[in-house]
Amino acid sequence: MYAVGLTINMISLFALIITLGIVVDDAIVVGEHADFRARRLGEDPKSAAENAARRMFTPVFAATITTIIAFFGLTAISGRFGDLVQAIPFTVIVVLTASLIECFLILPNHMAHALAHSAKEHWYDWPSRQVNKGFRWFRSRIFRPFMAGVIWARYPVLAGVIVVLASQVALFINNDVTWRFFNAPERASITGNFAMLPGATRDDTLEMMRALQDAVDDVAEGYEAEHGRNPVSYVVAEVGGTTGRGLAGADTKEPDQLGGIAIELIDADLRPYSSFTFLGDLQDAAPGHPKLETLSFRGWRSGPGGDSLDVQIFGATAEILKAAAEELKTTLAQYPEVSGLEDSLAYDKEELILELTPQGEALGLTIDGLGRVLRDRLGGIEAATFPDGTRTAEIRVELPEGELTADFLDATQIRTPGGAYVPLADIVSITARTGFSTVRRENGTRVVSVTGDISEDDPSRAQEISTALEREILPELESNYSVETQMAGLSEQEDAVLSDAMTGLVLCLAGIYLTLAWVFSSWTRPLVVLAIVPFGLVGTIYGHHLWDVPLSMFTVVGLIGMVGIIINDSIVLVTTVDEYSENRGLTPAIIDAAADRLRPVLLTTLTTVLGLAPLLYETSRQALFLKPTVITLVYGLGFGLVIVLLVVPALLAVGHDISSHVAATRRAARTRDAETKWLILGVGAGSALLFAATVGAVILTGRLPEAVAGALPAIDPTSPVAAFAVFLTLLATILAVVWLAAGVIAHRRTRAS
Repeated sequence: MYAVGLTINMISLFALIITLGIVVDDAIVVGEHADFRARRLGEDPKSAAENAARRMFTPVFAATITTIIAFFGLTAISGRFGDLVQAIPFTVIVVLTASLIECFLILPNHMAHALAHSAKEHWYDWPSRQVNKGFRWFRSRIFRPFMAGVIWARYPVLAGVIVVLASQVALFINNDVTWRFFNAPERASITGNFAMLPGATRDDTLEMMRALQDAVDDVAEGYEAEHGRNPVSYVVAEVGGTTGRGLAGADTKEPDQLGGIAIELIDADLRPYSSFTFLGDLQDAAPGHPKLETLSFRGWRSGPGGDSLDVQIFGATAEILKAAAEELKTTLAQYPEVSGLEDSLAYDKEELILELTPQGEALGLTIDGLGRVLRDRLGGIEAATFPDGTRTAEIRVELPEGELTADFLDATQIRTPGGAYVPLADIVSITARTGFSTVRRENGTRVVSVTGDISEDDPSRAQEISTALEREILPELESNYSVETQMAGLSEQEDAVLSDAMTGLVLCLAGIYLTLAWVFSSWTRPLVVLAIVPFGLVGTIYGHHLWDVPLSMFTVVGLIGMVGIIINDSIVLVTTVDEYSENRGLTPAIIDAAADRLRPVLLTTLTTVLGLAPLLYETSRQALFLKPTVITLVYGLGFGLVIVLLVVPALLAVGHDISSHVAATRRAARTRDAETKWLILGVGAGSALLFAATVGAVILTGRLPEAVAGALPAIDPTSPVAAFAVFLTLLATILAVVWLAAGVIAHRRTRAS
């Protein structure tokens, strides 16, 4: 950490806790295999330790490398959120590297001594012996028959696991498990700022401030009566300025028309409600005032996230953009969970627009010349400058203050090009208009930003508000005002982070695949191991649903890390199956390998799951944003244990079936029997044409061909899922017909012979 500039903080300590269970996995696999060789094969302790390290070097090295690659994928996340999580991949990679070195350079010597010691029975090892006896009974009497049943019912097993995965994905699709990108830890601070209308006096601002202070006291007393403790630590009020982030356009206001109040609550762990709950009640109790222009409350969060609600409006004049922004704020203010609504287009002081009348134009006056004259009279002119020591002094000519009165425009005389003086009021028409202090532009286009915050106390409600904003409120706003809108702030950061995470996931899957291809010396065997990765979502979604925690960015962090961890046991299992299948059939090899690897699979999973499980019960509000990662790893890896013992053996058996059918098809295609050869070629060509006419057509043209769509009017011709269903149905029909035809041919040949 010192070398790369990292510190020991909440994130790096969290990464160390993650590695507590992972770091012993390598030692468990090597140590258990050394124990296996000593007990089952009768090797002496030194030979058992050496042979175990030699035998397990390739799978353990591959398992560690795949985990390192998976966590290295997190470095693809850039920006402020990438800086937030960068300590996790660095810490895990360094610890795993040290673990790998220790596993093969130090552990074998320790194991040799441990095996020599365990060769003699000791009274204090009696509990261990009883556990081993029970485990052996379970493995031989229950687990081995169970594995034989899994292989026999391999297709129903795979179908059942897919159904379980679909049921969990349905929870997410139906919003039973919601998605909130980043639920930042709350701070115990609330700020409220307000601005009075032009013309308001300091007494009006003080009156508004006293009413606001009374509202804070009333809400705090209500919470004290309900919960037994006053939540407010202290309140700081200010007249003449704002607090916290301030208000847009506050710099153009008179100081006496501004006010701010800063509220500090007691620590979040000392109250059963969030600061945003208090803020919502304060917002409802906030007083009004006849001269109040705007009032905005805001709760504060930690972390790198921007505004959870940030909508950019563009594509119209400043007046229309302001009207659209006001309507959007009014609509969103109906939700009590929304606070701190502001827009970036603040009103300025009143402007006077002067335009020449026909009389003024007839006298030869121009609006530019008239503007220069009025600017000189109101601001003065520089008559001369002279040196004054090391500085330069100037002489200015200005009107007396007595002439700069409210009737200045009516009393001012303007000299015409002919030398005559005429009243200003006779040659110009004056229109009063309220302008804007600042008009922001991006790429030359006027943009107004409406910002605010959405309380995350109820993630489902926050998701409903976000969905309503994107699907209902903004489309209606665009239609009513002919403007364009765009989500910014935290939503924009979310798109960038998820895009980077997807890039990292693709790269780490590619790296893992290449590593496995090297280990297995095969391009297809790694697919068996990688096939279990999607099933990790079952435990992940179920865990979030059980704990009522929304999926978040840290769920994605956990998923990327889980990709490397969940396949470690699969690597060891598959390499053992390959070793056993050299001298026995595949089915006995799978059963024997699963039984022999059951202990290390259980131990590696349980050490990681039990090491992280205490974090599930962490109650500190400051650490709740890390909980999705813990849930992902605990439940994802816990269910991954079942997946490894069910899906991997079933997939190996299915792969053997497929390779047998492919080999049989190749033999049939090379046969000299014309009928069989043409039947095989016809099925292949028909399947290819069928795929092109259904799925291929939807991919290339966006819809099914008219002939297919006309024959099946009940399906959606643009749906890829419907096209794939049609392809499978017709393919099954073709195969059934081919099977019948093959049966007829075989029957005819039997009769002929």
